[in-house]
Amino acid sequence: MTEDLTSFTRGGIAVVAGATGGIGSALARRIEASGRFDAVERLARSLAPGFDLEDEDSIAAAARRIGAMGPLRLFVDATGLLSDAQMQPEKALRQIDPVAMERSFRINAIGPALLIKHFAPLFPREGRSVFATLSAKVGSIGDNRLGGWISYRASKAALNQILRTASIELARRQPELVLLALHPGTVDTGLSRPFARAGLTVRTPDEAARRLLSVIDGAGREDSGAFLSHDGERLPW
Repeated sequence: MTEDLTSFTRGGIAVVAGATGGIGSALARRIEASGRFDAVERLARSLAPGFDLEDEDSIAAAARRIGAMGPLRLFVDATGLLSDAQMQPEKALRQIDPVAMERSFRINAIGPALLIKHFAPLFPREGRSVFATLSAKVGSIGDNRLGGWISYRASKAALNQILRTASIELARRQPELVLLALHPGTVDTGLSRPFARAGLTVRTPDEAARRLLSVIDGAGREDSGAFLSHDGERLPW
């Protein structure tokens, strides 16, 4: 048993979406090892029952199933898309492809918005609970000094705004629920590996998960709606 997540009372349910990815699987393992929750549910396209971030019906079905298990205390969204065989991040404006841009928004912004829509009602009105989603520092408008990666940057900036807006609404009925947008840093996963530059600190998924859970553990109600780095630093919008 680890010392992660000691700010949570024992019991309830924890959920990790994107639980078969590098960071997601590491998060699920560490959350389970903490022993703080009655169950740790893993959601991913490749896991049964079916779950697809681009299919709202599958998200709603997962929420109904998990809602019947007990109060939701922790939800970590570790989904995200930067590149794959169908798309690569743009290096210049002339490379903007509306189809690829739409796909980036569906997965990086609309999908997490639907997770909040369907899972937020499962959090209790009383007692500490957290919804955290993996954003990215490149989604910071204030920190953008290099340009490029237009669709990914914009979709993560949209995610930050969605989470910030949700935190304001949900505070009215679930005042102890904390919503966080988290930058994991550069991690040795399929998402980041092709773009890791020389001299950049690259962490293992387990180390990234440990740092992210430490930030989650230390976040208070005053931090709800914040955009935080893996070291706890507040990032500019």
